[in-house]
Amino acid sequence: MWLAAGRRLLGLFLLASAITLAVSLAIGLPLGADVYRTVSVGFYAVGSFLLISGFFVGNRGPVRLKRGRGGDEGGPFLLGSRHMRWASPEEREETINLSAVFVVLGFVLILVGVVADNRYDLV
Repeated sequence: MWLAAGRRLLGLFLLASAITLAVSLAIGLPLGADVYRTVSVGFYAVGSFLLISGFFVGNRGPVRLKRGRGGDEGGPFLLGSRHMRWASPEEREETINLSAVFVVLGFVLILVGVVADNRYDLV
């Protein structure tokens, strides 16, 4: 179980790293920025975004919007009646797990950004 979870987390890390690297280079190089600086700022930005996302996902309350029958959700946003329900234990567990994945992935991406930043020596 732990090995499979580690493989999935490593896959997410590699995917997030590859996308971050590609987008960072696509934005930074045409602007004439240093490659290492461009990559480090990209990893800082994506890692910070994931940390903040993990915080907000983890702080979602135990109440969920009850979906109406036939797609009726109570009208447009902020209009009409809203019917609420308590989240199931599975939904609450999923929220905590998703938050943990976002936080761990964000923290690791920030560490990659620190390693890629050539302005400071790590040793």
